Amino acid sequence: MSKRTASALWKGTLKDGSGTMNFSNYSGPFTFASRFENGKGTNPEELVGAAHAGCYSMFLSALISGEGLNPESVTTDAAVHLGKDETGPVITTIELNCRVSCEGLSEDKFNELAAAAKEKCPISRLVSSAEIRLDARLV
Repeated sequence: MSKRTASALWKGTLKDGSGTMNFSNYSGPFTFASRFENGKGTNPEELVGAAHAGCYSMFLSALISGEGLNPESVTTDAAVHLGKDETGPVITTIELNCRVSCEGLSEDKFNELAAAAKEKCPISRLVSSAEIRLDARLV
C-alpha cells in the first residue's frame, strides 16, 4: 500500500509561537489562536476533519460502486470537536454530514452502506477513540 508524508515546524512557546504544516501541495500556518481560539490559520483538527470527510466519501463511493451502481456525487462535511480529559486536549467527537446522489440506490441499501463506511473507512478506524456521529442522506 502507499505511504504518505507530512511535516510541521513549530517555533516558540505554545501561546506565543507559530508553526507551519506541510503536505503535498499545501503549506499552512497554525498558532495557538487558530487551534484553541478563533485566530487565522489552520489547525490539526481541521486537517483531521478534511481527511475524514475525504476518506468517508471515497469509501462510501467504493461500497456503492460495489453494488453495481454509479454514484453521481458523495459530499461529506466533518465537524471535529476538541475537548479535554485528564490527560489534556482530545478529539471527543467527529460529526460527519454526508449527502449522496445515486440513481437506483434504495434507501435501505444506502443506510446499510453509509453505516458500513462509517465503521470501515481508514480514518474512522484511526480515530475510533472519538465518538463518530453520522447524518447521511440520499438526495
